[in-house]
Amino acid sequence: MDMLIAAAARALSSGDPLAVLKRVALRNDAPALALRGIAMAQLGDLARARELLKDAARAFGPDEPMARARCMVAEAEIALVCRDLGRSFQTLGATRATLEAGGDQVNAAHAGYLEARQLLLIGRLEEAQRTLESIDTGVLPPASRAGYGLVVAGIAMRQIRTGPARAALQQAAQAAQDAGIPSLKAEVEKARHALEAPAARLVSRDRQDLLQLDGVEALVGSDTFIVDTCRNAVRLGKRLISLDRRPVLLALARALAEVWPEDVSRENLLMHAFGAKHVDDSHRARLRVEIARLRKVIKPVAGVRSTSLGFALKLYGAHQVAVLAPPVESDHPEVLALLADGEAWSSSALAMALGVSPRTVQRKLEDLALAGKVRSFGRGRACRWILSSVPGFPTSLLLPLAIATG
Repeated sequence: MDMLIAAAARALSSGDPLAVLKRVALRNDAPALALRGIAMAQLGDLARARELLKDAARAFGPDEPMARARCMVAEAEIALVCRDLGRSFQTLGATRATLEAGGDQVNAAHAGYLEARQLLLIGRLEEAQRTLESIDTGVLPPASRAGYGLVVAGIAMRQIRTGPARAALQQAAQAAQDAGIPSLKAEVEKARHALEAPAARLVSRDRQDLLQLDGVEALVGSDTFIVDTCRNAVRLGKRLISLDRRPVLLALARALAEVWPEDVSRENLLMHAFGAKHVDDSHRARLRVEIARLRKVIKPVAGVRSTSLGFALKLYGAHQVAVLAPPVESDHPEVLALLADGEAWSSSALAMALGVSPRTVQRKLEDLALAGKVRSFGRGRACRWILSSVPGFPTSLLLPLAIATG
C-alpha cells in the first residue's frame, strides 16, 4: 500500500472524509476508488458512493477476492442507509464467509453486524439475535461496536426489555465516544430519546395515560388482559395471540376492553367494528358470527359473555383489563413508525419490512400523502418516501415484529 492510500485510510477511520478526497480524488486505481466511495458515503452522496464502490470491485477483479468482498460490505452498508433491503444483502452471507476464510475477522464481523441490522429492520428479531451471537465483538472497531450496541438495543426495545436496552445504549454511547464520530454520537443520542419517549397510551374505562417502555414492560408482566393495538394482538402474561390479519376482531376486542367490566351494546359494537350507522338483521347476524370467531381466537386467555344489552369480556386468569394504543393514533401507523427513523424508504423496502405486498404499501403511502403526512421524491425505482414532519411520538412498539398467530 503506498503512502497516500495509507494516509487516506487512516483519515477515513477517523471520520475525516475531506482529508481522504484531498489525497485520492484524482486517482482511479482500485484502492483509491474504494476509499473515495466510502468518503462520499460519509459526506452523504450515497448514489455516487455506490457507483465508486462498484467500480472499485470491478477494478480489483476476481484475483483479489478479499478486496472485492470489502467493497461489497461497504456497498451493503450504503444500501442499508438507502433502505435498499433486497439487493446487496442477498450476497452478504457469502461475502462474510469469504472474509472469514481470508482471515479478515474485522470486516467479517462488520458484515455480520450489517446483516443483523437488516434483520432488525424487517422485524426478524430471533434471526438478528442469532447473527449477533455469531459475531466476535472483540475485533470490532469502536464505530462498529457502537452500531452493534444500537442493534442490541433495538432488539431489546421491540421485545419490551427496558433494562437490556439501556445497558446496550450505554455501551454504544461509550463506543461512539471512543470513535469520535459526531454523526454516530447523534445516532446513539437519538436512540436514547426514543427509549425515553412515550411508547404507548394506556386506555381503560376511567382514564388514559402515556406510558414509557418500562411502564409497558411492567404492564405486560402483570396479570392484566391487554388488547394491544400497537401489535394488533391480545395478550395475558407471556401468552400473545395475534389479530394482525383480523381487524374486525381487534376492533371488537378493543371496544369490549375499553368499558370492562361493563358490557357494550350491539349497536355500539356494530358501529366500532363495521362502521354501521343503521342496524338491521343482517348486521346482527354478522355480529354474532364475528363474536363467535372472537370467542374461539381468544379462548386461551379470555372469553366473551352475552348480556341483555350486548356483550362483555369474561376474564379467566386476569384481574384487570387494559388497552394499549399508540400515543398518537392515525391511519397506517406502522408505515409512519418506519419512516420515523429519518431515512428515505422505497415502497418495496417498506413492503419487505411490513411483510405485505408492494401494492398494499403503495395504497397506504398514497393515503398518507393525501393527508399531508408523507411525501415522495424521485421517480420510478428511484422514488423514495419520507415524513412531511416529525411525528408526535414515534414508538418502537409500532415497528415490525414477527408474532406467532396462535
